[in-house]
Amino acid sequence: MSPDESLRSLSLDYLNLLINGQAFSDVTFSVEGRLIHAHRCILAARSLFFRKFFCGPESGLVDPVRRQQQQVIPVNSVGYEVFLLMLQFLYSGQVSIVPQKHEPRPNCGERACWHTHCSSAVDLAIDTLAAARSFGVEQLALLTQKQLTSMVEKASIEDVMKVLIAARNQDMHQLWTTCSHLVAKSGLPPEILAKHLSIDVVAKIEELRLKSSLSRRPHLPHHHDLCAAADLEEQKIRRMRRALDSSDVELVKLMVMGEGLNLDEVLALHYAVENCSREVVKALLELGAADVNLRAGPAGKTPLHIAAEMVSPDMVAVLLDHHADPTCRTVDGITALDVLRTLTSDFLFKGAVPGLNHIEPNKLRLCLELVQSAVMVISREEGNAADPPPAAPIFPPINDDGAATMVNRHGNAMYHHLSLDDHYN
Repeated sequence: MSPDESLRSLSLDYLNLLINGQAFSDVTFSVEGRLIHAHRCILAARSLFFRKFFCGPESGLVDPVRRQQQQVIPVNSVGYEVFLLMLQFLYSGQVSIVPQKHEPRPNCGERACWHTHCSSAVDLAIDTLAAARSFGVEQLALLTQKQLTSMVEKASIEDVMKVLIAARNQDMHQLWTTCSHLVAKSGLPPEILAKHLSIDVVAKIEELRLKSSLSRRPHLPHHHDLCAAADLEEQKIRRMRRALDSSDVELVKLMVMGEGLNLDEVLALHYAVENCSREVVKALLELGAADVNLRAGPAGKTPLHIAAEMVSPDMVAVLLDHHADPTCRTVDGITALDVLRTLTSDFLFKGAVPGLNHIEPNKLRLCLELVQSAVMVISREEGNAADPPPAAPIFPPINDDGAATMVNRHGNAMYHHLSLDDHYN
């Protein structure tokens, strides 16, 4: 057996003692309500903190006599997972700080995530670093610093800033240098950085920007580089959508400014109109980084087309307020006004709209009026009188009993349509 194999075998034997050596343990820790059985001699040999705790009265924590009698020692400063990782390192000299692959994590919504550089993996490493420094396990602190240095190269900019703060608090110079350069390269303006970092850290970032040339050297990408870039882009899209779903537009803004996320390429506005609230769409539009008239998909629909199909007056109004063009056409030449006219016709004459059985007539009428008004404004501005709007409203007035009365061009009643209640019977 070679020396390396011998050391590896010894490491596994000690690790097995931690996992299955309860019969030989002489100390028990309680962490987050769970018990961990350990061995004083190993902990004292591997950590000055534990040596003082078990043997030296100078720690002032518990006197030696009570220390021998104590059955369970509560640990409140770190979580169970982190404390167990630290003990694994003390017993074996090695540990994997990355969470188990594809294991569901509370702060990682990615399905089948490998947890190599996601927020969950970064948080675990940051907590492990803090625990290692707190318990005086410097070798583990250095190992964790190396792990974090590798993680931040692919991590999101908000996670990089979290690591930057941790590196400063734990006085890890190498990690600080790496993270500060990444934050400087992100291009985030000082006012955005100040929301996440202290003033003196922002000042150091700005100083670094002034002193350093942070331009990237051009290179020809290899096939595996392209695949990795595609995976990262897909992760960005998922993170962006999760942020929009949780109304976290500030995170989307960080992704745009710090990670170069192109809102049009990922169809952020289309997604928000279809899945989010009016407030989220408004905040996204106010970023000024999305084209409100972008045509997307095989049909070439704009966000206004989607809002019209949804019969959402709130979405239609907020898009028009931010200069959505109601005359934009799809690949088939359909405008948002055409969409609403078709829905109105189907609703009034066919009695139901496929896929929109829950449609509310007042919302449909309001959407129609909003888009018609916008079209009229554009027509006036362009001085185009060739296609004036109709004198009578396209959507007929609705009586108190819910019936629709059609009118002719002079405003006289032509016939009385069935009650709207009949459409749902």
